Amino acid sequence: MTARIALIASARYPIREPFPGGLEAHTAGLASRLRRRGHDVTVFGAPGSDPGLRVREMAVLPPISRAARSDVGMPPEWFLAEHHSYLELLLALSRERGRYDVVHNNSLHYLPLALADTLDAPVLTTLHTPPTPWMESAVRLGDPHRLRFAAVSAHTARAWAPTGARATVVRNGVDTAAWGYGPGGGVPVWSGRVVPEKGPVEAIRAARLAGTGLRLAGPCPDRGFFDACVAPLLGDGVEYVGHLDHRALARLVGDATVAVVSPCWDEPYGLVVAEALACGTPIAGFARGALPEIVDPLSGVLAEPGDVEGLAEAIRAASLLRRTDARRHAEATCSAEVMIDGYERLYRALAAA
Repeated sequence: MTARIALIASARYPIREPFPGGLEAHTAGLASRLRRRGHDVTVFGAPGSDPGLRVREMAVLPPISRAARSDVGMPPEWFLAEHHSYLELLLALSRERGRYDVVHNNSLHYLPLALADTLDAPVLTTLHTPPTPWMESAVRLGDPHRLRFAAVSAHTARAWAPTGARATVVRNGVDTAAWGYGPGGGVPVWSGRVVPEKGPVEAIRAARLAGTGLRLAGPCPDRGFFDACVAPLLGDGVEYVGHLDHRALARLVGDATVAVVSPCWDEPYGLVVAEALACGTPIAGFARGALPEIVDPLSGVLAEPGDVEGLAEAIRAASLLRRTDARRHAEATCSAEVMIDGYERLYRALAAA
């Protein structure tokens, strides 16, 4: 079965390299792989997205009147901009009756859930995060017969279960050709958004204790945090290499002996884990959120959450694991092909309902 799919992406960031975060990278990979399987995919995303993804750009916020701006309850402009984008999109989809077989909501916004009843196609929402107030409200008020859910991990599915969202687990997958097997042997790597909850400071401290050095890569959305907390720790074998596109990042990760993954919150999935394993690079991380689901004893070593000394030991121990086992684990559990198989099963189930 091939399907006509409306894939709703983030309205906040364009889908283009270097990707602002895992959600944008995931959306790009999902759209590309679905098309390779013969599905007719229309991606709805932010202006400035990669033209190669054939994105239909969502509406931007028109000028706000002086009267509206004077309202003491005026929300932040970014909130209004997202609200406008998704409202325009959902109203447009409600008029395009018969155009799609399924609407796949891959965003973090509440309106695709709240307005699902206005669409003639079933709405499948992938839950990428723990419950958020606006989305939780929409789930609780929504028609359970109209809303369907996938979750990126069993951990995330359990977190949403009290809201009434019964989710099928479809783990995020990466292109194992793009994230190819690397030689390893180099300085350990840390990748991701350089923000406190991702734990770059803890990773640096652990790498220093392990005596291995560390290369950090990723965007810095909070420059104040980087300047105050990360920059003073650089030097003497610890280096920030910038925000890289996926090819440069894949080479960096593939060259590393170990990938350090140090979340200071319950990570719903952790796309950087799948990327590293695909490169054959074992994981040294904190056992938080979904990491214990994704990493097995042959592909990584996990320390207790927040235990920097334990993470240092994990870096040393993970460096002794076989890269072939890490790669094999990625191919079996977190490849793009495995992910698409899971979504195709859900699309078939929705079509048969």
